[in-house]
Parts: sequence; C-alpha cells; structure tokens
Amino acid sequence: MGTPEFAVKSLRALVESGYRVVGVITMPDKPVGKHQSVLQASPVKEYALSQNLPLLQPEKLKDHDFIEQLKDWKADLQIVVAFRMLPEIVWNMPPLGTFNLHASLLPQYRGAAPINWAIINGEKETGVTTFFLTHEIDTGKIIFQERIPIKDTDNAGIIHDQLMKIGASLVLKTVEAIVNNEIRPVEQKTITVNEELLKPAPKIFKETCLIDWHKTTKEIYDFIRGLSPYPTAWTELKTSQGETLTLKIFEAEKILKQHDLIAGSIVTDGKTQLDIAASDGFIRIKNLQQAGKKRMLVEDFLRGNARGFLK
Repeated sequence: MGTPEFAVKSLRALVESGYRVVGVITMPDKPVGKHQSVLQASPVKEYALSQNLPLLQPEKLKDHDFIEQLKDWKADLQIVVAFRMLPEIVWNMPPLGTFNLHASLLPQYRGAAPINWAIINGEKETGVTTFFLTHEIDTGKIIFQERIPIKDTDNAGIIHDQLMKIGASLVLKTVEAIVNNEIRPVEQKTITVNEELLKPAPKIFKETCLIDWHKTTKEIYDFIRGLSPYPTAWTELKTSQGETLTLKIFEAEKILKQHDLIAGSIVTDGKTQLDIAASDGFIRIKNLQQAGKKRMLVEDFLRGNARGFLK
C-alpha cells in the first residue's frame, strides 16, 4: 500500500526479489491541470500496471466492497509505505500482520513530514523504521531501523532519495525476518525516555513554509533546506517601485555577521548577490523562483529585477 515514488522503490524491490505480490493498493487518480479535468495516476499505480499487478484504488478504506476485495487476495502480510492511516479492519486482516516503513527514527518524528522536520530542526542524523501498525499512528512495535547522517548541505530532496533506497532494503530485510519468524519487535515506550522530548512531524501547509527573518541564520538556513525542493520555503520582497514579489527559496548560504539592520532587510549588489538580514547575520539566496516564473539562479533573477528593493 503506497502512493508516491518513495513507495515505488520498495514495491520494485519486492517484485524483483521474487516475492509474490498478490495486489497493490494506492490512492485514486488525482485531478490535475488548470481545470482539474485530467486524471493523473500515482507513481505506485504506474509501476503496478507495468508489472500487471492486481490493483485497488479505494476512496474510503472502510468501504464494504474494498474490504471484501482485500479479503479475496488472502495476503499473508501487508506492507505500507507512504500511504494513508488504515482502519483496524484493514491492518489487522493478514495472519502475519501489517508493517509500515516510516522515514524517521521512531519514536521521533511521528507524522506526515518526518524528513522535512528532521532537517528543519537541525538534526545530525535520521533514518528509516519498520514497525507493526496499531491503533495510534506511528506508535507500533519497532521491527528494524537503519540510520544515515544528515550533512549540513543536505536538503529534503537528497535525504528523501537516500531514505527511499535504504528503506527498500529494510523492507526486504523485514519481510524475510517476519517470514522466518526471526523478529523481536520492541515497544516504542521502552525507547522513549521522556515524552516531552519527542519531536512531531505534522503535515506542512503553505503558511508553515513562510520564512521568519527574525530567527537565527542557522534556523532559517535549516528551514530552507528542510523544505527544498518541496514544498519550498517562501518570502515576500518589496521593490523600490512598491511592487511585492513572492519568492520560493530553494538554495541559500548562511553568513554569520553582526549588523544593525532590521530583520528581513535586503543587501544586494544588483548583480550576483542577494542577502537578507536575519537576527545574527545574513541568508545569501542562491536559487529561487518568482511566482509565475521558472526556477532560476539569483544572478538571473537580479538581472531581471534591476529596479532594486526596499528593506
């Protein structure tokens, strides 16, 4: 069960390793385009069709017809990668249970956006976890974990691709261990020292991505790379002609430097350098996208906006 490209890697690994995949469950096709008139299949659906795998796309996971079709598959084990929260009637169906691949080191970063929040919070490492599903989201018994470092230059896209790869390997390891009865699942509460120290990973909305220039350069830098390339941090800049430009920021550098400028003030040479003041220095913008235009290097942006900016 899964939807995005992150889940395809695990599904492909299962197929290519010779496991009998009795069926695939993914989201219904999504309307796209200006008039929402075109239906777009999920990456998981596209791969499933390419392999002639049985496919279900339920609107509601408690729907009677879907439940009956799922029962007919007689699956021994269910695997969830980047999908929706399942009702008990679904996750409790197969005799070997249902396990989930989660892109964090549980119990940290339970929720919809673990990769983004780990980087935003400046973590030095993250990883993937397989665990059995239970009633509360992302709280089931842990089966296995794999760790990777987060470099200061990594963004969410880089970590996503790394976790997608090691996650697929962990799925295979988990399936083999479950089939051979070689697992010793661990309760998450035995890992949690203090519930107050747990960091959540809630869903990210557009308003979540607005940059607060009153924060430190490190906090803003981590915020930008934690949201790059998607859904992307953004800000608004005012030109000297009174126009407000909405910009997505994909890449930046942090510059520690004392100054007396108001947070959000702009310092630019109008050619190659666009710095924005934070509380303890500057964020130097390297790659951005103006609303309605293509993503570009900062020098290309400045070339087209020579009119200048206001603080």
